[in-house]
Amino acid sequence: MIFPRSNLRLKPSILTSFVLLTLPVFCAIIGVTYFSNDRLARANAQELVERFRADAIDNIEHDFTPIKSLVRSAAALGSQNPAFYEDGRCFRYFHSILMHSPKIVSAYVGLSDGTFRQTRRIDAAVKIQDELPPEGSRFAYRWIVRKPGEPVLDHYLFLDADLKRLGESEHPTTYDPRTRLWYRSAADAGTEMISDPDIFATLGLIGFTVAAPFYSNGKLRGVAAIDITLTGLGQYLAERKVSPGTLSYILDHQGRVIAASDLSKTYANVDGKLELLHVTSLPSELPAIAFSARPRGSDGLYTFTYQDKEYVGSLSTLSPEFGKRWQLFIVTPMLDFTGTFQRNNLRLAAFGLLAVVVQIIVIYLLTSVISAPLEKLAFKVGRIQELGGEQLPAVTSSIREIAVLSRAIDTLDAAVKSFSAFVPIGLVSQLLQSEQKLELGGHSRFLTIFFSDLEAFSSLSEEVPSQELLLRVSAYLELVTKTVNQEHGTIDKFIGDGVMAFWGAPALLDDHAWRACVAAMRIQRGMDALNGRWEADDLKPLNVRIGIHSDAVLVGNIGSRERMSYTVMGDGVNIASRLEGINKEFGIRVCISHSVFKEAGERLCVRPIDDVAVKGRRAKVPIYELMGVYGADDPGLEPDAATLRLCKLTRLAYEALVREDHALAARRYREILTEFPHDPVASALAKRLVTV
Repeated sequence: MIFPRSNLRLKPSILTSFVLLTLPVFCAIIGVTYFSNDRLARANAQELVERFRADAIDNIEHDFTPIKSLVRSAAALGSQNPAFYEDGRCFRYFHSILMHSPKIVSAYVGLSDGTFRQTRRIDAAVKIQDELPPEGSRFAYRWIVRKPGEPVLDHYLFLDADLKRLGESEHPTTYDPRTRLWYRSAADAGTEMISDPDIFATLGLIGFTVAAPFYSNGKLRGVAAIDITLTGLGQYLAERKVSPGTLSYILDHQGRVIAASDLSKTYANVDGKLELLHVTSLPSELPAIAFSARPRGSDGLYTFTYQDKEYVGSLSTLSPEFGKRWQLFIVTPMLDFTGTFQRNNLRLAAFGLLAVVVQIIVIYLLTSVISAPLEKLAFKVGRIQELGGEQLPAVTSSIREIAVLSRAIDTLDAAVKSFSAFVPIGLVSQLLQSEQKLELGGHSRFLTIFFSDLEAFSSLSEEVPSQELLLRVSAYLELVTKTVNQEHGTIDKFIGDGVMAFWGAPALLDDHAWRACVAAMRIQRGMDALNGRWEADDLKPLNVRIGIHSDAVLVGNIGSRERMSYTVMGDGVNIASRLEGINKEFGIRVCISHSVFKEAGERLCVRPIDDVAVKGRRAKVPIYELMGVYGADDPGLEPDAATLRLCKLTRLAYEALVREDHALAARRYREILTEFPHDPVASALAKRLVTV
């Protein structure tokens, strides 16, 4: 019989034989245990999600039921006694409605003649009619009564927690309840209704209105309504999670987020208009992936995978009796339910593997007597094949066959020793590991370009010794390089004391503009620390100016066949460089363009500076000073209260400047200097406006 040739080794063969006989049984036990536990965990997960879904839908619907009843009662009172809402008797009744729930922020009525009466909660920090309420205000009675030939006034009576009078206010108004959506919708529906999310104009809050019309002698006399906030819905979801990692949302019929269990902001208030975020537009990708994976046309549970993790999702619509086609959206990681079982499985596997390892060690010691000298001889032959020059010790063994083999190998080693000195050791390790060729060329991509430069470097180079200047500039360049790399950017080149970098290539980054801004803020803070040490040594500080711009540019290998560089080219690069230079004109440190603000504005704290002309662009480009960033892992990068105040004041002045109301703009910039006397932007623009 002829046996096939093989390259099996003695010791591994013995050990492998043992493992092949032992591990299958061990793995079978682990597998059966794992899959049994996994099925139990999945069944438990689906049961808990289904139970939470049903309970949450019931609770949400029941949460609105008492409020609907209150609105119906208020409407019934108006139908039975129309005169009740024509004077101040209704205010205490509305107050009793507020006491039913802290989520109710106001109760009111609008009459068909334009009369409006309301009892509402008061936030002492929110201005009413351009003034803060009296100290201690907790409630307010509000009324608007239209009389022929008299101006329409909006009256407020401020009350403390015991409904004691604290002060009054009145102001001319154009408010007419009959033109409001809650009034018109309830009048058209002819019954109670729940509005879409809206901004309560006098409260500065986001919420819903539950309203119901009332009639007298078949004619519409008015609409009674209650305002409730969104906060309660989000808090409810946060307090009743299926598992620690569960995310749950209340969506409208279009998939826009009404409330979230993580209590994140799900809307934007733009000039008084509510803009709800779609579930696919949230900062986290997980809700978008889960929403896209849902089965179309049916409610119920489903599973999907995201970043190699399995999740359970549920999208259910509230019953038609609720009055709105809201949906409850639940996403929960399966690991929250299988994690305990998996840890038990790991402990079982670890114990079994330990037992196998102990047995392998025993077998290893027994086989070492034979295999150890053979392995040494095999290693010695391998070194001879590699033309190794060092002298290996002789291998001895009490086994005759191995001793004979050892002497034969020593003879072979001596025979080839003279050749080893002429063979370049390690030649194979120098071969190229990749067949891919570097070629000239590039493509267009939307990136964020970054330029930094040292302020007054030319003057500093004349005053500071060369060696000292080299060390300090090197510290600055090292800080910039480390920070850019930390934020996944690409250093393009060093231009004297300047640095050019970009984000978004070669690796794609969805948040390239935000990362560039985070890097800029980290660099400025790092330079503050460096300057602090230098100033302690009586050395002049180094101030860094940074310009950032996002644009479509050409990126790729550019140069010649003999020498090439991976870089970016285009008009956007010139604009970023120009922005770096603009810092000097306004005495600021970090200047960004409007395109950067559009890309990452909600995560940035900026203030507008001016609209500047850029070479190659017809229209002027709005520019901003970067004052802070949100969402980074360092709270120190976020703006403080004074910075936020400065940004707010600058925006007001800039708005006047854009409207070409130079007198108002100049006055507002001077007001900034009163509060922030060393602000360079306000100083520069105030001086410029003097000559206009």
